[in-house]
This record gives sequence, C-alpha cells and structure tokens, in this order.
Amino acid sequence: MNQTIIYALDFDGVLCDSAGETGITGWKAAAGIWNDMSSPLPAQELVDRFRLVRPIIETGYESILAMRLLFQGESAEAILTGFADEKEELLRESKQRIDDLKKLFGKTRDLWIQNSPDEWIRMNPLFSGIAHKLQMLANGENWYIVTTKQERFVKKILDANCIHLPSQRIFGLDRNMSKQEVLLDLLALHPDGAIYFVEDRLPTLLNVLKNDRLQNIRLFFADWGYNTEQDKREAAQHPIQIIDIDHFLNERNPLSAL
Repeated sequence: MNQTIIYALDFDGVLCDSAGETGITGWKAAAGIWNDMSSPLPAQELVDRFRLVRPIIETGYESILAMRLLFQGESAEAILTGFADEKEELLRESKQRIDDLKKLFGKTRDLWIQNSPDEWIRMNPLFSGIAHKLQMLANGENWYIVTTKQERFVKKILDANCIHLPSQRIFGLDRNMSKQEVLLDLLALHPDGAIYFVEDRLPTLLNVLKNDRLQNIRLFFADWGYNTEQDKREAAQHPIQIIDIDHFLNERNPLSAL
C-alpha cells in the first residue's frame, strides 16, 4: 500500500525569494535603534552584501543585527563564519533583547505593508515556477508550510499569488515552536503518511537528523535557496537528498520519484 505523501515546505529560500525585502526591513528596524543609520533605505551595495550573508539568517530579527554589522564594515565572509559570536556581542553592546527585536522586526514589516502594500509584495517574489506548483498542490490537502516567518506575512504573499492555503496549515514564528516540534506534530497528525521536509538551511536539516523521533522524515535540501557551496558539499555527506528547483517543479518527476 502506497503511503500518502505529506509535504512540509520551508518558505523563505524554498518558495519565496525574500532576501532583498528582509535586508531592507532589517535596515529600517535598525535605524530605529542606531541613530547613525539614519537613511530611510540602505545603499544597494549593502542590500547586495546582505544577500551574501542571508544563509546565516534563521529568523527575521537577525537581519537587524546583520545589517548593523554590514554597516559597520564587517565583510560578508566574516559574518558568515562568525555570526553567532558577533550577534551575541552586538546584543550585549546595544542592550537589546531578542523578543523586543522580533517585535520590532514584525512592526517594521507591518508599517511597510500598510504604507506600500504593492511594493512590499513585489519585494517578496516567489521563485520562478513556484506559484504554479503550489496552485497544483493546493488542489489536495497534503502540504504545510513550516517556517520561522510570521504567519500573517506568509498568508499575504500566498494570497497575492492566488494560492489559498488554510491558516492552520501555516506553522510560523507565531506558534513559538521549533521546526522539529512542528514535524513531530505532523507525524502525529499523519501516522500513516510519509513526511517530506524541503528546507534550504543545512543546520536545520542536520538538527532533524539528530532527533531519533524524526528518523522517518525524508529530508530534501533545496540548493536554489539561501545556502553556500560549503553547505552543499556537507549535505552530500549525510542522508539528505539534494534537489534543484527543476526537480521540485517537474510534475513528471515529483519528489516521491527521487
């Protein structure tokens, strides 16, 4: 008997190319903390450099700190390799709390959406071909979004692309659950199904691998997302299926056939 496939899809870096918007929102939020970042928008050069460091961003608030480091002259390479330590130091120096930064980041996005909704949507394009893929999936009830993005932002982007996914199938930052916890819930909801988790962050996939209770989750590494060449090389050393976007989109060669 064939198992029903349940897709658990990350959002940013798998479905949505949000790097530019995330960097600009991070800049706008940072400008409310550090007076020397007074320009309403970052220079394009900083946005381009932010895209290089986007692989180390797990949750949106971290873009505030990454933009601050870039503004201070840190190289993309230094941030990629030392962000954890630099983040903690910057939090101490600025006396900022993570929960407050999360709220600030969300409020900054909300204000952008309120003032320029069409511009905000344009800055969050789905990767080419993704809208059609999701519209096809939406005909069934076998997929979820598992993300660290706030759920209302995911819903706005999906709705703008005529993809109507019920809110209860979007697991985002609001639920205060790790991705591992979400996957455990999906296993409980679909005990007879096969859970396929598609993610572009290697550390997230490696953490799933370490969890014995998630050993039945099939892992797919989205190489078109926010990851590095080193991530791709390392992923190949683990029981993780590396896929490109053509594999993901090709209806004649679905993930179940890989």
